[in-house]
Amino acid sequence: MDKKLLEILVCPVSKAPLVYDKARQELICKQSRLAYPIRDGVPVMLESEARRLADDEAVESK
Repeated sequence: MDKKLLEILVCPVSKAPLVYDKARQELICKQSRLAYPIRDGVPVMLESEARRLADDEAVESK
């Protein structure tokens, strides 16, 4: 994930910054508890495509 791109991307729901999860290829929003997929190197920043994080799922910076 390009660090410059990660610096400017925000969650479309909460406008909060995102955390890159390399293992899952997702961008995580801690505030809205959504995980946006990265497909073929392109972040899919649509709420309808995001995965809701489980209550017990750890949200850590990777």
